[in-house]
Amino acid sequence: MAEAERIIGTPDTPEDSGERASAPAPRTGRGRRIAVLFAVAAFAYALDLGSKLLVVAKLEHHAPIQLAGDLLELHAIRNPGAAFGFGAAFTIIFTVIAVAVIAVIVRLSRKLYSFPWAVALGLLLGGALGNLTDRIFRAPGVFQGEVVDFIAPRGFAVFNLADSAIVCGGILIVLLSFRGLDPDGTVHKD
Repeated sequence: MAEAERIIGTPDTPEDSGERASAPAPRTGRGRRIAVLFAVAAFAYALDLGSKLLVVAKLEHHAPIQLAGDLLELHAIRNPGAAFGFGAAFTIIFTVIAVAVIAVIVRLSRKLYSFPWAVALGLLLGGALGNLTDRIFRAPGVFQGEVVDFIAPRGFAVFNLADSAIVCGGILIVLLSFRGLDPDGTVHKD
């Protein structure tokens, strides 16, 4: 996991940190940042779980619901693979990846001093937990479950709120990285 921390810029020791263009942010409020991370994760997870329960109860095995003309519909499907239905034969691998992502995020939370990073990692954590819950508890079996997807924009793949949280968290991480802001609150220039 030290390699993952090195890649996204959270060194274990000051000697590993490399050159920094500015001083680190004050080390106050780490507990609040961790609380933000877990609050965002809990919100994203609850929203995803609730939406999937509603979709399975009310929409599965029924005709799709058209929204915004034909631009968007709610259409319940079960997806054994990853985004865009890729890798349907690798469900167990996606389960392992989700567990690894969750473990890395929890480990990174120890060094979290950045509010934007707390939000980004919270979105990733909530989304990963949402889809992992499907993989563990839905048919056809434990660690091989199919994810419930239901948001179907015209001409695009069907996805769910967990997928949206993961994508939004990933975009935020890319933006923060371009700005040079690290999870530990330091700002660097490359």
